[in-house]
Amino acid sequence: MTDVKVALMTGTGQGIGRGCAIEMAKAGYKVSLMSPSMRSMDLAKELGGIGRQGSVLDTADLQAMVDATLDAYGRIDAVVSNMGHGGGVPEAIRTVGFDPDFDGPLLELPDELWHESLDMYVLNVVKLARIVTPIMIEQGGGSYVNISSMNTVEPRAPYPMSMLRGALHSFAKLFGDRYARHNINMNNLMPGFCENVNLSDLARRSIPAQRPATFAEIGQACVFLASDGARYINGQNILSDGGMNRGVR
Repeated sequence: MTDVKVALMTGTGQGIGRGCAIEMAKAGYKVSLMSPSMRSMDLAKELGGIGRQGSVLDTADLQAMVDATLDAYGRIDAVVSNMGHGGGVPEAIRTVGFDPDFDGPLLELPDELWHESLDMYVLNVVKLARIVTPIMIEQGGGSYVNISSMNTVEPRAPYPMSMLRGALHSFAKLFGDRYARHNINMNNLMPGFCENVNLSDLARRSIPAQRPATFAEIGQACVFLASDGARYINGQNILSDGGMNRGVR
């Protein structure tokens, strides 16, 4: 089945991850999905792919996912790593939207949360890359797309853990420098507010597009970054936030 494009995707049970999986399947990819819940397995059935229940924090689960994908399809062309807030959208955002005067906890956050977030946002990508990269080298190339956040490059008080994704961005650059010679790239897609957020009027007005992104729009950007057309884009951080972030980079 070497003529089939295959996407291995994590965190696809709901929200952005689910939207990316749907769009990748629409683009012709066979999808292999994993999330901590059964939802990825149900979605995989709908999309004609394979799914499993597992954790990106468990190397054994990641290895089992890769093995099952190779057994089913014989290759892995794209890896999409999505891991957001484990409990869903933070309460502060769900109830008031983005408030620049929001005074949330920072020094009160326990060490355990920082370490857990580093594992969820960064080390899961490193672990999966260790497993999949030799496969991509042997088959002649591949793409990694990491779902990051607009708050990584412009930190906002309600999302303090997003600062750790800065380490993910640096890793992607180092990875791209090392493996571009093998026709492999890694980029970070940074969504802004999406349709699952009940935006306040202030938050909505702060977005030049005057609306949140749909999951399909984020998914379509993911499809592009995974495609051959984006192969010369490597180690980059791509915003899809309706113009909300103000920095010019």
